Amino acid sequence: MKRIAALLATLFIATAALAANAEIPVTYYRLPNGLKIVISESRVAPVATVAVYYGIGFRVEPQGRTGFAHLFEHMMFQGSANVKKLEHAKLIEAAGGQLNGSTRLDLTNYYETLPAESVETALWLEADRMRSLDVSEENLKNQQNVVSEEVRNNVLNQPYALFEWLDLWQNANQNWFSAHNFYGDLTEIEAAKIDDVRKFFHTYYAPNNAVLVVTGDVDVAATRAAIEKYFGDIPLQSVPERPDISEGAQEAEKRIKQTDKLANVPAFAFGYHMPDQESADYAPMALLNLVLQGDEGSRFYQRLVKDKAISLDWNGGINFELGNEFDYDGPMLMVSRTTYKPGHTGDEILKEVDAIAHDIAEKGVTAKELADAKVRFRANWYDQLETSFGRANLLASFALFRDDPRRINTVLETYDSVTAEQLQAAAKKYLVPQNRTSIDRVPAEVAK
Repeated sequence: MKRIAALLATLFIATAALAANAEIPVTYYRLPNGLKIVISESRVAPVATVAVYYGIGFRVEPQGRTGFAHLFEHMMFQGSANVKKLEHAKLIEAAGGQLNGSTRLDLTNYYETLPAESVETALWLEADRMRSLDVSEENLKNQQNVVSEEVRNNVLNQPYALFEWLDLWQNANQNWFSAHNFYGDLTEIEAAKIDDVRKFFHTYYAPNNAVLVVTGDVDVAATRAAIEKYFGDIPLQSVPERPDISEGAQEAEKRIKQTDKLANVPAFAFGYHMPDQESADYAPMALLNLVLQGDEGSRFYQRLVKDKAISLDWNGGINFELGNEFDYDGPMLMVSRTTYKPGHTGDEILKEVDAIAHDIAEKGVTAKELADAKVRFRANWYDQLETSFGRANLLASFALFRDDPRRINTVLETYDSVTAEQLQAAAKKYLVPQNRTSIDRVPAEVAK
């Protein structure tokens, strides 16, 4: 692990120096079985990332199967035809690498970052579990217990219970796919049968529902040959058509009040529906988000935390706590979340928020605010490119959702061209009460 940490540090420094000037090389193609392949060569350090992204996540799991995407994030580490249970991690760590996986709104990913000389090991491991995951009764029961305990520990027995995305999303949206419990209903997780789980695996964990990204210090020709060797004979599956997850326009403001028996101070969260990623309004709204809550100098923080001293903290963003501005595909909320001082109310917070929104709608943002937002966006963007995984994540997302990983080289141009007038127009259109849902979550003792 010390070796990979040193290599990653070298990669970070070297890529930082090159990021502003170099176009990221992208080799993109498909195997006959439908698997999308992205290879991006970077010789700045002897490190590489192998990442597999499947087109199944919290939001697009089928009805009656809530929590299955998350359950499979765990199942995928339980062994396959040629790899014993937990051996996947041991082999990567023995090679000096690190690995992880995560479930997000519209995808589940698995990745290894390791010395480039061991890329073939990672490819073999990923191919083996794509081809032959060990979906056994024993593994299923074990991971059902693990996931159930995780939900209890991370959600049910925690103050606020992730209300800023679980409860907020369920109340803000109408379409079931964006309005169900993303962590999963424990009754459905615990009731899962082995045939259901095997069918889920063969349906969604198929090469024609996935992207494989290899980025870092690799030779493109040699990597293509290794990919064909390990993934070429995995059969494609009958992947169902993606469900309709579209969300109609919200017509009236929603204000929800909740009590929390575990919380000591009140908390407040709200979300505005975002425009589609392909909309001309998207980049202006993404920059407007940074003007509003990009850092401690932003408008929400300055007014609610510093000036009015109502809020104790302020967090928020697009795809908040679930990813970034690009690794999702569907309806989205711009979320804000704060804990606030007892004696105040959520209505007070919204009054100040509306005053800020009205000011921007009437007067626009300042030239400095726009410039600062663009600098923050560019800095965040380079932060992602400066790690092997960050680059892989963007490439995989653009390939999986847009069939165009080369977008990674044009994003900054789009954001650099946004004008102050576009931000003002976006504020008028989206930062309005009828486009907003809020939750005021107060300690149960206070609510009595």
